[in-house]
Amino acid sequence: MATRGSGRSGSEPGATAADVTGLSYSEAGTELDGIIEEFETGVIDVDRLVEQLERATEIVDELDRRLRRTRMRVEELVPRLEAIGQSDAGTGPDDEEEVEVEPAGGSTGSGDDPGPPGLF
Repeated sequence: MATRGSGRSGSEPGATAADVTGLSYSEAGTELDGIIEEFETGVIDVDRLVEQLERATEIVDELDRRLRRTRMRVEELVPRLEAIGQSDAGTGPDDEEEVEVEPAGGSTGSGDDPGPPGLF
């Protein structure tokens, strides 16, 4: 029985197309690199050639789907982030509520402690 996968990054003998979806992007990329390396060296069994080509195609298709989904999600989120940035652009240090800072050793304003005599 023919097996799939290059034995790299979690690919097990007998792997199927569904297994590609279980790989992380990095794992799939590493497996694809291994397959490409096998092709480039020219040391690949003819029986394994078609199998590896099919596996490489499955990986490329899955990574392409992930990239398209990610691109669509980014295109959805960027306008929302820009809108948030624009609404926050009106607030800055000059627009913040002023906070009164009391000098060191000064009165708390409660009337209980008048502070050092002669300063205020």
